Amino acid sequence: NAQDSLEIARWDLECEFNNTDHRTELNGVEQLIVRRGQPFTINLHLRSGGYKPGGSALNLTVETGPQPSDQYGTRASFGLIDQIDTSRWSAAVTSPPGYMVSLSICSPPDAPIGRWRLTLGQGGLVEFVLLYNPWCTGDVVYMDSEEKLTEYVLAQDGIIYRGSWKYLIPTPWNFGQFEDGILEACLRILEMNPKCLRNPGKDASGRKNPIYVSRVLSAMVNCNDDKGVLLGRWTNDYDGGVSPLSWKGSVEILRNWDTNACQPVRFGQCWVFAAVACSVSRALGIPCRVVTNYNSAHDTNSNLVIERYVDENGQLVQKSRDMIWNYHCWVENWMTRPDLKPGYDGWQAMDPTPQEKSEGVYCCGPIPLKAIKEGELTYKYDAPFVFAEVNADVHTFMKRKDGSTEKIISSVQVGLKISTKSVGSDRREDITHLYKYPEGSDEEREAFTKANHQNKLLQQQTNAGLLIAIKVSAEMKKGCDFDVFAVVMNNTPNGKKCRLVFGSRAVSYNGILGENCGFKDLLNVELAPGEEKRVPLRMNYSKYAENLTEDNLIRLAALLLDYGTREAYLAVRNIVLENPEIKVRILGEPKENRKLVAEITLQNPLPVPLQNCCFTVEGSNLTGGQIITEKLNSTVEPGQDAKVKIYFTPTHSGQRKLVVDFDSNKLCHVKGYRNVIIG
Repeated sequence: NAQDSLEIARWDLECEFNNTDHRTELNGVEQLIVRRGQPFTINLHLRSGGYKPGGSALNLTVETGPQPSDQYGTRASFGLIDQIDTSRWSAAVTSPPGYMVSLSICSPPDAPIGRWRLTLGQGGLVEFVLLYNPWCTGDVVYMDSEEKLTEYVLAQDGIIYRGSWKYLIPTPWNFGQFEDGILEACLRILEMNPKCLRNPGKDASGRKNPIYVSRVLSAMVNCNDDKGVLLGRWTNDYDGGVSPLSWKGSVEILRNWDTNACQPVRFGQCWVFAAVACSVSRALGIPCRVVTNYNSAHDTNSNLVIERYVDENGQLVQKSRDMIWNYHCWVENWMTRPDLKPGYDGWQAMDPTPQEKSEGVYCCGPIPLKAIKEGELTYKYDAPFVFAEVNADVHTFMKRKDGSTEKIISSVQVGLKISTKSVGSDRREDITHLYKYPEGSDEEREAFTKANHQNKLLQQQTNAGLLIAIKVSAEMKKGCDFDVFAVVMNNTPNGKKCRLVFGSRAVSYNGILGENCGFKDLLNVELAPGEEKRVPLRMNYSKYAENLTEDNLIRLAALLLDYGTREAYLAVRNIVLENPEIKVRILGEPKENRKLVAEITLQNPLPVPLQNCCFTVEGSNLTGGQIITEKLNSTVEPGQDAKVKIYFTPTHSGQRKLVVDFDSNKLCHVKGYRNVIIG
């Protein structure tokens, strides 16, 4: 019973049907893009002698990478079987006998992702892209909630939290992972990674594993060791590039990198690195979210202690590389961890901002959140660094003019209000509990014991006789003058004589100090037993305006010196000055492929005129993958509105964010957005 080989005249990849079925149609329907572990269909038109069940043969071969091999799972040969087998490469005919054959083909749920070549018998060569499949129970990135998949894989926009832990600023971001050319750029990131350049066959095989791919991404989003996507810069000099705050989304960054021969895009800071990593993870099919950790410790010597030094005025002196960042952003990718003992599946932290080397390369993670919470610091990858970011202890020392140093009393908490956008809404979800047990709980002590966090274990609450705190006004708008207060309290039975130094300096979000914004030195503060005093410090726009960085942050420090005991007490607080709100009105009924108008206004809150005003707008499936720019020719006087109309045509139905940035000479990179529901 010899079988005849099918003679194929032509074929149809049914891209629209397959891509829609595999939830990749937003990438376009020009090429076949499918997910692993799920069948797709190709229609074959035969030359002669139609298809006969049992009497027709067809040999198929699939290959990926430059050195395909059966052993590494980067090549497979298979023939027709009666019923698709979703656990391995297989093919079955699903149409009745005839000249047109519907061929169903399936990949295993652990096949390497990337570009594949499919050979059909003697005749045809077909190319397709294979992605991770979080809808498939056999895939290690499987996620069992449709709502979460919509947010963490399919949503092309989101919110990233910045500001400070007392005043969180939600910033809109256009991830744009399905915009034109972005998937190509993401695949190119994998192809340009040093492991691929060194051993392309092994790297192609490694792409089975999202742990491997996540680690590659955390190295490739920064350009410190490779032809990575972004160059970081944390000074206020952005010559040769643009300020990290000017970006509104990942699309322009990934396109710039891809079209400029993989030259790094200038410049990024932590939320930009994290947002680009999120776009790439979602594009490849790994569920991903951006998270923000407030008061994030950067522990360079792995002793879980951050040592801060201040001078006799309470101002920070940079003596060590250890820092506390006002906030720090990274991403979490969702996957199982078969390489670890059970119980460590789910969200894995991965940090693409270049901070410390791991295995000789600037990358960090993935590490299960549960390993951080339990203090399991030997687990892969980079647990000690992430553990320190959320748990380090802070010791403050005063360095006197004569060179002597002494420890001073100061309370700073690290790892606060760890935040991410909620599923299906723009509300904030607090996920601190996924990283840490409640403070003071037995479980917390147990985790600290495991992690050998001796300092935290030895801490006794000393009841200080003097207390100092910083209180602020209800509203601190950029452009206004306002008061901040040092509040001192004497809890002892004796009268106290003290010196109070109360200062303010501009600061960047990662803790680099700028110029003085106001200062007070009171040599004689007398406190009766039980007495409380409030000492105001006036913050004048005329004084702080020129010194602020684009982060709009001012660091307040109040130092109280007890003349009697020579003890020093320090309170520190970062305040964020509020930018004005951008108002967006949509005129007309939002419908697919119908031109819409957005009316965008911002009122000048400053006591000075604004010049060179410019609005830029982008949104996935709203602005055609482009950035729309509108410049104002006129000056905007104090209290007046800057106003523009922007025209755009939505291409798909559903809810999308129109992300807006306003820039001018005195008011830089104010962000706003409007959710647009397209019918």
